[in-house]
Amino acid sequence: QGAVKRQALYACSTCTPPGAEPAGICLACSYECHGTHRLFELYTKRNFRCDCGNSKFKNLQCKLLPEKGKVNAGNKYNDNFYGLYCTCKRPYPDPEDEIPDEMIQCIVCEDWFHGRHLGAVPPESGDFHEMVCQACMKHCHFLWAYASQLAGKANQEILNFPPLTKVNSLEDEGIVLKVEESEEQKKEIKKESGVEHQDTKEEKQTEQFNEPSTSSGLNGSCRKFLQKFPVEIAKTTSESSFCKLKELQSKPFLKKDTATFWPSNWRSKLCTCEDCLKMYSDLEVQFLTDECDTVLAYENKGTSDQETERRDPLMDTLNSMNRVQQVELICEYNDLKTELTDYLRRFADEGTVVKREDIQHFFEEFQSRKRRRTNRMQYYCS
Repeated sequence: QGAVKRQALYACSTCTPPGAEPAGICLACSYECHGTHRLFELYTKRNFRCDCGNSKFKNLQCKLLPEKGKVNAGNKYNDNFYGLYCTCKRPYPDPEDEIPDEMIQCIVCEDWFHGRHLGAVPPESGDFHEMVCQACMKHCHFLWAYASQLAGKANQEILNFPPLTKVNSLEDEGIVLKVEESEEQKKEIKKESGVEHQDTKEEKQTEQFNEPSTSSGLNGSCRKFLQKFPVEIAKTTSESSFCKLKELQSKPFLKKDTATFWPSNWRSKLCTCEDCLKMYSDLEVQFLTDECDTVLAYENKGTSDQETERRDPLMDTLNSMNRVQQVELICEYNDLKTELTDYLRRFADEGTVVKREDIQHFFEEFQSRKRRRTNRMQYYCS
């Protein structure tokens, strides 16, 4: 399927030990192709395509999809693929670390970090949805403008920064001064207002309700055009030119060498103007504006899919049968369940992996025994 938007991944240290090229494998290949190998669980990562059996694996061919490209150029790798995490580059769980600590995943680089290595203590209440680590805050420097305004109490405690509703700064005053008119501009406005008084009532109403506030300096042809399509032009202009980020950057904000913590709805509040979208693309963080990119959205989708699959096909089949057929099916089902449980218990006791060939062999034997039982039956009719 190519690079999957988000999926659970594993790294195989048996096939790609330290020193070899990093590689990631999907959940299916972890069972089918690496069942007896030593694996590192990477949890979920975005936009990744399974490497199993490609050029990074010298002596392994993928059993699920033998013909694969040599490399997946779009994949991104880090120390997680060698079983190392955080800035301390230690395994998890760490046999030499006796300090109890939770691991939190950064939603930008997708590395995992100890709570004590983030430069800031995670909120005790756990009242945050996602975390951006120190290094990624430096890379995505624009997020600092959002940090105190959009990320709520969690980041205000970290930044030790009060809410900005009543703060005035020199920068704010400078912005106010820029929009003040000079004496000459005021005289010109008075002259224009005198001319406007001579206009007809109809023209005054048209300008009042149809013209955008920015059209006072436009020539006659532009005014006529705006009068013809007032709503569409005003809407397009406001959406394309307004930048939430610039508005936030005009207010005072602090930068610190720390991670930041964000609530569940923060992505929807990021600016999506043309300039900001280009900036996200340049920084390769376009996914930040996609709320379906979150791990929570991935988990919710999995839960929804499971609920869909919970419909019992056996019960659906039974409901379509008469009583005799129902009894026969239930008896056959119970026989199958008993024999399959006994068969699988042997693998559990020996600690071996159940493979596709084992299941095929079981059903061949089961069908063979069933035919033998059926052939010995004698039916009598009165």
